[in-house]
Amino acid sequence: MPSLKKTSGPLEGPAAPDGAREGEPPTVAPTRRDEVAAAGSELIGGRYGRRALPGSGPVGGQFTPVRIIALVAIGMFALGMVQKLPCYNWAWFRGTTSQYTHACYSDIPHLFAGRGFSEGLVPYFDRLAGDIPFLEYPVLTGLFMEVAAWMTPGGELQAREQAYWLVNSGLLMVCAAVLAVCVARTHRRRPWDGLLVALAPAVALTATINWDLLAVALTAAAILMWARSRPLAAGILLGLAVAAKFYPLLLLWPLLLLCVRAGRLRAFGTALLGAVGSWLVVNLPVMLLAPEGWKQFYLFSRDRNVDFGSVWLLVSQRAGQTIPPERANLYALLLLALAAGGLAWLALAAPRRPRLAQLAFLMVAAFVLTNKVYSPQYVLWLVPLAALARPRWRDFLVWQSCEVLYYLGIWMYLAFTGSGSKQGLPLDGYHFAIVLHLLGTLYLCAVVVRDVLAPEKDPVRRDGSDDPSGGVLDTAPDVFVVGRAAHPARHAAPAPDTDAQEPLVTWGTPGAEGSRG
Repeated sequence: MPSLKKTSGPLEGPAAPDGAREGEPPTVAPTRRDEVAAAGSELIGGRYGRRALPGSGPVGGQFTPVRIIALVAIGMFALGMVQKLPCYNWAWFRGTTSQYTHACYSDIPHLFAGRGFSEGLVPYFDRLAGDIPFLEYPVLTGLFMEVAAWMTPGGELQAREQAYWLVNSGLLMVCAAVLAVCVARTHRRRPWDGLLVALAPAVALTATINWDLLAVALTAAAILMWARSRPLAAGILLGLAVAAKFYPLLLLWPLLLLCVRAGRLRAFGTALLGAVGSWLVVNLPVMLLAPEGWKQFYLFSRDRNVDFGSVWLLVSQRAGQTIPPERANLYALLLLALAAGGLAWLALAAPRRPRLAQLAFLMVAAFVLTNKVYSPQYVLWLVPLAALARPRWRDFLVWQSCEVLYYLGIWMYLAFTGSGSKQGLPLDGYHFAIVLHLLGTLYLCAVVVRDVLAPEKDPVRRDGSDDPSGGVLDTAPDVFVVGRAAHPARHAAPAPDTDAQEPLVTWGTPGAEGSRG
């Protein structure tokens, strides 16, 4: 049973139970709290010991958790690039299904010529030949693509496409390192949670399919700034993330709900103004000077047919009836609105105010599950939020396994449909892969909801923490709650009308061992 009293007893010996030095807040060692992490640590010498001295030795101080995580993220990204070698060498350019059978497809080399970068066309201003008249990406992503094109050397088209992929991969590797570092630094006492992101197999496999990592890194940086109680910087970064991809906009809803419950609407307003301002700085010039090109992303998103990976594709193919785009948009919007309403109830009626990462993960997951398309790289949107919302290796790896199987499933299905010999995964097999992806994401959503409703099961809160990524929300008293579970409001703030710094309710004690979630 978790303790209902938050204590911070003296640290004994040269190191705290979880490895902090005397006088420093103890750092959570996952190998002492997570059985899967403990088992995996046997490959490198076993779990963190009671008498370990972090940073000891001639070079010990150089290998901080954040630096190790950044290096691991870069190494995993490089392995993902190696996995794309068959396509880089020949499969992108020869054969109709080779890039699918080798599971190394990427949009990047194909769009170098397909969107006019090879000809020096200016995105949004110059019209393209074909069905799509202008670049169908948000403005900041288009700028990223254009900068990479400027850095691509000349030569034959195939060599330039290869170079364009390499340049983009180098830039995206920086985004991957930034992403892992931001996640590692968001929860001050839990830097090793960033290893979930750095080692995520789905990140290595999908990082260079498209340009999503730019928006994901900006979103992680925004969450880090919010965790540091800097709402304006958080808003500016979130606005830039929305200028690169639509989905970060969804984070404003859980942020608003939590600020309503905690009475921190001024901080939310500051973040909102920062987000709107930075989004306008990026978009307004293109919006005014090339309105037709600027609208292309929104028109394409609205008119796009039901596509790979979505529940709507599964329903339409099983029923044998095509779902028109406008109807799929309506269904998806209604389901997302329903999920947003459920999230509002959860935020305001939970026995303890949910953590920001928990609600952010649930909101983005709801969008992923209800959207009319699920491209394989969309898993990147959820990885950092999942690592912060539910930092348990067992649950994270269960979900990642489902996503890796879906990654393989979609390429094998495309190989089957594009091959005259019908080699690959038939329709029923692909439907199983879609269901696996949906069930894996729903499973992770279920355990996060359970943590919200039963805070004693939350691995982040088992040591007495409130919301390490909450910034101004962390330890703040509730001012507005609904439902029986939230009355009286439970939080980690000091009791009202008293000088004693006594929390009303906490779960666990700092440095508690053996917690399970």
